[in-house]
Amino acid sequence: MPDASARILVVDDEPSITEFVGYALRKEGFSVDVVDNGEDALSRAMKNDYDLFVLDIMLPGIDGYELCRRLRAHTSSPVLFLSARDTELDKVVGLEIGGDDYLSKPFGVRELIARVRALLRRSQGEDFAKNSSTITAGGITLNEDAHTATGDAGDIDLTPREFELLAALMKNAGKVVSREDLLRDAWGWEYLTETKTVDTHIKRLRDKISSAGYDSGLVETVRGYGYRFKK
Repeated sequence: MPDASARILVVDDEPSITEFVGYALRKEGFSVDVVDNGEDALSRAMKNDYDLFVLDIMLPGIDGYELCRRLRAHTSSPVLFLSARDTELDKVVGLEIGGDDYLSKPFGVRELIARVRALLRRSQGEDFAKNSSTITAGGITLNEDAHTATGDAGDIDLTPREFELLAALMKNAGKVVSREDLLRDAWGWEYLTETKTVDTHIKRLRDKISSAGYDSGLVETVRGYGYRFKK
């Protein structure tokens, strides 16, 4: 599990995004503060020691680029930009003014968490690396940093979406996870698909698990609620 002391400031003026990002990071055990503008972000940064900043570029008042410049005068903690603008020039500008990574919207939970972990690993070194996330349940070990699923029977070849679904289930092994929560975890905050999409991907995931030599019954259907991964 991640270092629970890692503190993150999320700055975005879209409530749907701050809700999604805050939910995803807190679920991983991080301490998260959220503000919706650059002025409040600077004020928070002056009063608190943050391990990571997640900044939208299109902010009211002080935009994300200018906010990053000002933060760099006070802290070396990594900055992850979020933006719907994904041209090469946008990314280059963000990195050249002091940003450490750039994530284009829309994005899924697992990509967000993977990038956050990578930035914290880089900045905190061994202290954070020791807490790299691996999950073991049902004879399968999932490594979120390496994006691998393996066990005594060998590796399971998964697509990124299947990996995200399996991670969401294994993190909650023994508990029922609703289709809505699986959509949120695997597809991101802008999912517009029907929950039946989850059923289709779960079937494929079970087939992959079975083909790799594991029990497909590890993923149980709980009628009327969702799915559960056996401990």
